[in-house]
Amino acid sequence: MSRSIGLAHIIRHDDGTSSGVWGIYTLQSAFQPIFAFKEGKLSVAAFEGLIRPFRDGEPQSPMAFFSTCPAADRLHVEALTRTLHLLNAGACLPQEASIFVNFDPSVFTERSIADNALREMRLVLHEAGIDPGRVVCEVTEQRSASQETLHSFVAALKGNGFRIAVDDYGADDSDINRIKELRPDIVKFDATWITQLMESGAGFALLTTMVKSFEEQGIRTVFEGIEEGWQLELAEKSGASMVQGFVLARPELAPTSFRVFGKTPDPVAAASDASTASIVAPRTARPAKAFGRRVAP
Repeated sequence: MSRSIGLAHIIRHDDGTSSGVWGIYTLQSAFQPIFAFKEGKLSVAAFEGLIRPFRDGEPQSPMAFFSTCPAADRLHVEALTRTLHLLNAGACLPQEASIFVNFDPSVFTERSIADNALREMRLVLHEAGIDPGRVVCEVTEQRSASQETLHSFVAALKGNGFRIAVDDYGADDSDINRIKELRPDIVKFDATWITQLMESGAGFALLTTMVKSFEEQGIRTVFEGIEEGWQLELAEKSGASMVQGFVLARPELAPTSFRVFGKTPDPVAAASDASTASIVAPRTARPAKAFGRRVAP
């Protein structure tokens, strides 16, 4: 069997982690925890894989890296980043946690390309010791070649046992249509949009209604970009399934300190060293007003 494009650019390290090489860049995986609300506590439910490029040992922005990749290489770079995240997840994350990885639908222009990508991904999962049921495929906003191609691609992902997440949901017409068409397992709400809605009572009521509507359809929700305690409290009050953001935990390069989460369901108890000390759900008293950053004392 020929060596996959993703694995051909992988370097294995003595600590069990892997890095990638693409041209002048070295690529590393970072993981950010996604927490679930359960009986008034937060527990780590998943991790999102994030690419961190380096050039001559200096960190570069992911956007700058991807902007240097010709369109013809995008498919291969996408495969490499997923391969890297999955291998590192197998090496340094709790075995019960789900793993979110990105898929850009615009690169899958025909079914044979999707089939090849999924075949390679199954090989990587086997090597990493990861069950497909742990993998959540985030379908990003880029336009696909056609709706038919997109639907076929998502059906292929589901057929391989992966779950589907729609990223950056903001409730405009295109987002609502994406939900209807793709029928995802998870919807990740856009961070900026969430914050705007939380600024007013009417906005928060709308947010709560949407979360309830998704839950009734069997769709779990993730609030991204939660950076302050008041946002975390409102996320819980809205009924959101999961939360992700700096107020809970920042991304960490692999190997991470996150394996500790496999031993306890409570991030407060898990915050045993400086690198995880920020992973604490605020439970302090606050003013009675239920929404908005600008609260009267």
